[in-house]
Amino acid sequence: MNQAGVNDKYKVSPFYVFFLVHSMQTGIGVLSFQRVLAKSAGTDGWISIILAGLIVHIMIWIIYKIFSIVPGDIISANTQALGKWLGNFFSLLFIIYFLILGMTVIISYINVVHVWMFEEVPSWAFALVFLILIYYINSGGFRTVTGVTFLSVLLTYWLLFDLIYAMKYAEFTNLLPIFDHSILDILKGVKDNSLTMIGFELILMFYPFIKDAKTSQKYAHGGALTTTLLTVFIYLVSLVFYSQKQLVLTIWPTLTMTSVVELPFIQRFEYIEISWWALVIIPNMTISLWAASRGFKRLFNVQQKYPLWGMSIMILLINIFVFDMDSLYILNKIINPYGLYFICLYLPLLLLIIYTKKLRKRL
Repeated sequence: MNQAGVNDKYKVSPFYVFFLVHSMQTGIGVLSFQRVLAKSAGTDGWISIILAGLIVHIMIWIIYKIFSIVPGDIISANTQALGKWLGNFFSLLFIIYFLILGMTVIISYINVVHVWMFEEVPSWAFALVFLILIYYINSGGFRTVTGVTFLSVLLTYWLLFDLIYAMKYAEFTNLLPIFDHSILDILKGVKDNSLTMIGFELILMFYPFIKDAKTSQKYAHGGALTTTLLTVFIYLVSLVFYSQKQLVLTIWPTLTMTSVVELPFIQRFEYIEISWWALVIIPNMTISLWAASRGFKRLFNVQQKYPLWGMSIMILLINIFVFDMDSLYILNKIINPYGLYFICLYLPLLLLIIYTKKLRKRL
């Protein structure tokens, strides 16, 4: 066992980190990021995506550097760097962050299903189905969570078909002008693109569940790179498919592109896309709530199923009583920019504290 108390039989191969990182980053944000990014960076939005990807790679390097000094997970690192009480406080912030991340994904996807397919079905009914499925997957342990994530990535890449189909209507002059926005606009685009980049930070919780975890860093970077390239491709296709004004006004550009797909045996291809997108979303929900409940278990020494029950009930109650666009807006604002700033500022600071303590011990 390691310091986080994980038996080797519960661990997964380093190779699977690629799928865990890539799957967490590729979620609900892929359906709508183009609209916000087009407002801030326009035709230069692809530069913002690349810069956001570079930041993610730096953060992944920092995470692995932290764990090369302090084996375990973020709970262990916080305690060693900041002491019991302050460390537990920041660990609790991470647990809340993971919970809000999972909640945001669930509510966002239910909102898409409501608008596009089943307006009459109450949101709590969808939430109940998802939460039962999430609990069932999590009850199988982290290896089961990883298996579902692996299958999710393999079974959903065919959805790129609709992007390739949309190229039939491409107007490549929409890519011009290039380098027409200021540095501030591009940096704002980096922030606006964060919802398609976050997810890598779940490494902070599942690191102890990786066999020979140090060797998995290249797979984590590979997963993040794949997400960056995929996001750039989706954004460029959106630019040539829509005019600039259309892109800014379209709430879910990726889904709206799907509606142009015409096949002899399918009339509404977007219904298939939205339904199949559940396979993309389920790992996002599952890993986030697994991380939150795992953190609660580590912090308060309780069985993981109890906090998972409590979190599931809380999400269900939110869907029953306060589900609306305002609550979704608030959740998105917590994740972006506050959650993003928290991760990007706290991790370098944590590494600095841990490294300073290590140097003092040597002296």
